[in-house]
Amino acid sequence: MNVLEKIDYITNWIKTYTETNGISSLVVGVSGGIDSAVVSTLCAKTGLPTYAISMPIKTKIPMQAIGASHGDWLLENYNNVFFKIKDLSHVFLAFEDRFEDMQNDLAFANTRARLRMTALYQVSQVHNGIVVGTGNKVEDFGVGFYTKYGDGGVDISPIADCMKSEVWDMGRELGINQEIIDAAPTDGLWEDDRTDEGQLGMTYPELEAAMLRTGPLENIDKFKEIQRKNLHKMKPIPICFMS
Repeated sequence: MNVLEKIDYITNWIKTYTETNGISSLVVGVSGGIDSAVVSTLCAKTGLPTYAISMPIKTKIPMQAIGASHGDWLLENYNNVFFKIKDLSHVFLAFEDRFEDMQNDLAFANTRARLRMTALYQVSQVHNGIVVGTGNKVEDFGVGFYTKYGDGGVDISPIADCMKSEVWDMGRELGINQEIIDAAPTDGLWEDDRTDEGQLGMTYPELEAAMLRTGPLENIDKFKEIQRKNLHKMKPIPICFMS
């Protein structure tokens, strides 16, 4: 399947799902990264009302600007898109202050993702919509690089069977802002703007190769260790059956 066929296939898959389930609109968080840029554009291509929501939380200006520029690009190219900026910084600061006796940087980073998930479901319910996930195959099913009940809390995952390289390919074909395509991937949950590579210790090409067991043994072992730590996210919730 070439890149144009993938774009058409995913767009039609989203449309079919909404028609089958009586869904009126699509809601997607826009971060300024390639995954959310591609997913929001695929949603826009369905023709359904698409709510692209930027949710900065103490986000630095350059990253906010990239996300906003994509929102403006969507508005210019698709008349079914509604782009909104909902700054959640004050909500997060209030939460952070409430838990001043339970300080943990990773926990607070994940809280940002969970606040954004809550905001997306607020928009979704108002507009009889669904929250559309932006996780790709490497993140969601390779190393589990997402926040449980944060960006992992979605209704559908249209690019979850696409490698990161495929997402970049679709972004180029869709005409996504070059600045987004060129930007170092980041989850945007840290005030020091750390990248995905910095957190994972591997680039996405290295992760893909290791996932396919074609990379160096050292990278495959590293991949397996990252995956092992996050397996709890990728497995069903354990149930204590009584029989």
